[in-house]
Amino acid sequence: MNLRALPALLLCLASLPAPALAQQAQQAQQAQQTTGTFILHKFAKPIGRETYTLARTPEKLLLTSDFLFTDRGTKVPLKTTFTATPDLTPLALALTGRSSRHSDLNDTLTLTNGTLTVAHDGKTSDSPAPPNSFLIDGYSPVAMQQMLLNFWLSHGRPATVPTPPTGAVTIRPAGELTITAEGKPVHLTAYTVSGLIWGVESLWLDDQNQLAALVSTDAEFDHFEAIREPYESSLATFIAAAAKDDLATLAKLTAGATQPAAKRLLITNVTLIDATGAAPLKNASVFIEDGTIVRITQNGKADTRNTTILDGTGKFLIPGLWDMHAHYEQVEWGPIYLASGVTTVRDLGNEFDFITTVRDTLRAGKGIGPQILMAGIIDGSGPRSLGAVTADTPEEAIAIVHRYHDAGALQIKIYSSVKPALVPVITSEAHRLGMTVTGHVPTGMTTVQAVEAGMDQINHIQYPASDLQSFTPTPYNTDHPVAKTDFSSALDQKKMALFQQHHTVFDPTLSLMEWLPPPQSRPVSSFEPGVTHVAPQLVEALNTAGVPEPSAERTTAYYNSFVNTTRALHQAGLRIVAGTDQNIPGYSLHRELELYVQAGFTPLEALQSATKVPAEVMGLGSSVGTIAIGKRADLVLLDADPLDDIANTRRIYRTIAAGAVYTPAPLWQSVDFKP
Repeated sequence: MNLRALPALLLCLASLPAPALAQQAQQAQQAQQTTGTFILHKFAKPIGRETYTLARTPEKLLLTSDFLFTDRGTKVPLKTTFTATPDLTPLALALTGRSSRHSDLNDTLTLTNGTLTVAHDGKTSDSPAPPNSFLIDGYSPVAMQQMLLNFWLSHGRPATVPTPPTGAVTIRPAGELTITAEGKPVHLTAYTVSGLIWGVESLWLDDQNQLAALVSTDAEFDHFEAIREPYESSLATFIAAAAKDDLATLAKLTAGATQPAAKRLLITNVTLIDATGAAPLKNASVFIEDGTIVRITQNGKADTRNTTILDGTGKFLIPGLWDMHAHYEQVEWGPIYLASGVTTVRDLGNEFDFITTVRDTLRAGKGIGPQILMAGIIDGSGPRSLGAVTADTPEEAIAIVHRYHDAGALQIKIYSSVKPALVPVITSEAHRLGMTVTGHVPTGMTTVQAVEAGMDQINHIQYPASDLQSFTPTPYNTDHPVAKTDFSSALDQKKMALFQQHHTVFDPTLSLMEWLPPPQSRPVSSFEPGVTHVAPQLVEALNTAGVPEPSAERTTAYYNSFVNTTRALHQAGLRIVAGTDQNIPGYSLHRELELYVQAGFTPLEALQSATKVPAEVMGLGSSVGTIAIGKRADLVLLDADPLDDIANTRRIYRTIAAGAVYTPAPLWQSVDFKP
């Protein structure tokens, strides 16, 4: 029933006889209460439900929501109560529970005569609230996003909606979408919302202004979708449509940061570090045509007619960087990567419909972002399973490998809940199709067993660290491990020899391990300055307060064991590729390289872990990864020498991706980062 018609209905009741009036009044009272259910998803896998009730009286509106999902074995419940005037002007919002596995909520926000009162964990504070403010706190519950959109529609579609105490959201129409539900077409109107999370959300309203679907990210920056129960079968359609809408929105935001790829581009007077190991070439000029390097000269003059000139005087040219452990969760990662000098990413597990849509759209030149190489993720069922793509039988595993192969994936990624018996099945079929296999070491296996079963690459350093017995307890307290530094035992050497024999590749993600979290005495900004530049929506989640002693002693010991294991693998001649997983977008790749130098790499070796080596292990060394004639013009122009100090990879002047030149500062700013 259309709730906006209720006042007229109540007027009509006055002319009815008393018995009829009582009956109709009861029906009207019932009609003023509506309920709805959303199916909640993470990585396109149903993981929970939200049920809400919306009740209206002539005096106020009351929304109650019960939101609950289970993420990798951990329940995430959230109960919400929202009250507003009949025209949706907010009065109070109370939230109790969690917004993620690691984020507790116990907040009450009250808006009275332009003053916002926030009660948080027993403490109360007041602050002025701008006119026409709305009360909302993050992506959940979903019913509150429905209320936000209806507030915006009923208040004249303002350019922004203040969301005190600190934020504001921007809502934009994003076209129309027709889906099928119960055999009938359903017309929906699309909107994008920015400012509530980091980046852009996509939402769809039906013709009654009820929320049909939401595609967003949760408080852990993972893909999150909520679909109204009757529309659940259209999940893939919503995910693909959101990716296209978000890329279109992003293209508008980043228009000023992109110089269209010139047919002919010349970079002059630069010190060229080609990442092959050759000595730097001073006063070099690099000629690029149609995105490909066609000539490299030194101290020579050139024909510059019809050529765009990029003066590299005093600067250093390196190959475009690779992030070999990416999760391209949002389209906003595209400009972040380019601003960071990253021109290629290996996506290690994503929603199929999202990542294929983003990859293909970028390849078609209709968005902004790096080259995406896809590793298709496979998990097994179980309480800690992640994502919708799971296999529990050989037949299921083989079918999934073929699906990813047909979609252009170069690798398969094995996740933690895959049954050990299926690992050789997956690796055998992937190898037969010309793919390689990377991933976690599944529960119940050791790193050695995973490699023997055919895994070519291992994600995260904790797996080999554990297998090489890097965690050794002290004689006095087994709760406080110390970091092993000597890997010369016969058993360790035997395992190293096995890794060498199989040419096993490792991506340690040390920059992630550094956040175990760190001790309170070591603030994040002291080792990762990028934390002071992140978007406002990310600050609280990323700038952790750390852990107190003696817990910090334990996490520090674990982290040191990871550094020592990385050093031992490197000294053994095993290939290391730089990757970050998910911590500080963009900045963390530079921290990863700094940590490799701390682990004994030379600056050149650290640079090669993010250029030459990943290109080779992905089978693309002939076309990218170093600076050479005939290779794609993926390059980074630096203000300082990275071979003098690897931290200088942060000092990016320009990023060149397939010949297109990007200026970092406007890219950062387009997604609310500080340059």
